[in-house]
Amino acid sequence: MAPRVLVDATAVPADRGGVGRYVDGLLGALGAAGADLAIVCQRADAERYSQLAGHATIVPGPAAIAHRPARLAWEQTGLPLVAQQLAAEVVHSPHYTMPLRVGRPVVVTIHDATFFTAPEAITAVKGTFFRSATRTALRRATRVIVPSKATRDELVRVLDADPTLLDVAYHGVDPQLFHVPTDADKARVAARLGLRGSYVAFLGVLEPRKNVPALIRGWVEAVSWRDDPPALVLAGGTGWDEDVDAAVAEVPSHLRVVRPGYLRFADLPGYLGGATVVAFPSHGEGFGLPVLEAMACGTPVLTTQRLSLPEVGGDAVAYTEPDAASIGASLSALLDDAARRRVLADAALARAREFTWAASAEAHMASYARALSQA
Repeated sequence: MAPRVLVDATAVPADRGGVGRYVDGLLGALGAAGADLAIVCQRADAERYSQLAGHATIVPGPAAIAHRPARLAWEQTGLPLVAQQLAAEVVHSPHYTMPLRVGRPVVVTIHDATFFTAPEAITAVKGTFFRSATRTALRRATRVIVPSKATRDELVRVLDADPTLLDVAYHGVDPQLFHVPTDADKARVAARLGLRGSYVAFLGVLEPRKNVPALIRGWVEAVSWRDDPPALVLAGGTGWDEDVDAAVAEVPSHLRVVRPGYLRFADLPGYLGGATVVAFPSHGEGFGLPVLEAMACGTPVLTTQRLSLPEVGGDAVAYTEPDAASIGASLSALLDDAARRRVLADAALARAREFTWAASAEAHMASYARALSQA
């Protein structure tokens, strides 16, 4: 019999970035699979999770936990009480941190190891916090879920993690959210962004790990000499990469960079699917959801072979080295080869269908069962 699981969704950010999409996709699939599920969440998310996982018990947390320090304190004090009241047999903490004295097995999701392998790409405060949380989870959690084999291998290599306690559960993609857009969808998003021609798309937080300055400079090399150069659209949170502004300042005046910030979920298929190429030349990801989401929208993707990205892209994406010159050459080759773009788009659609939240939920439930058996 499947254990009763309490998922702590209180760390999900309001902007619904990668962590939010992971938790939303997982909870919806766990609910559809009939898991015995309870969800504690921010008050603003209670209705959302009631709709996503209709049979789950939804527990809105206190209003104060909207602020991180209060949430972390409540995780150690209030969350164990909720687990006891709901008779939860397993607690799942889906974002690095965990309650230390909850009196039952705890499963923790660690999304990547870049806080250790690329500390220069992370703010000092954030790096210190997440390195401590990761070490604690590897030492204290009953099981640890990771989104890729690459992340599992990095944790073993860098932190000497016990591989027998690490469970790989790939993320999925929701075909209702990410799908091939209609021409009307593309036109609507293009009009909203003020785009009147072709464009290269990026989606993600503008942080050093995403390698956006090199993308900007590579794009300039690839398009500056063209008669009708495609724009570069950098969608996502502002982040903390000061080099992005410097790279944008170097862009020739006849080229156009658009920075719309966060886009609505409803606009993402039109945005990703309307691009000539989606470029995501990251230095490394724990999984790489934007790559999978772009693939599901039927768009050719250019990314790197770092860490998990080849696990996601396989042979259905184009690859580049992360330096600006390589990005420029690879992007230029794709822009010049419409036939290759069509082949990649078709392959991407087929491969994206292999990554489902139902399969992810099944892997998570297996991890919950292992945790209970170890108790």
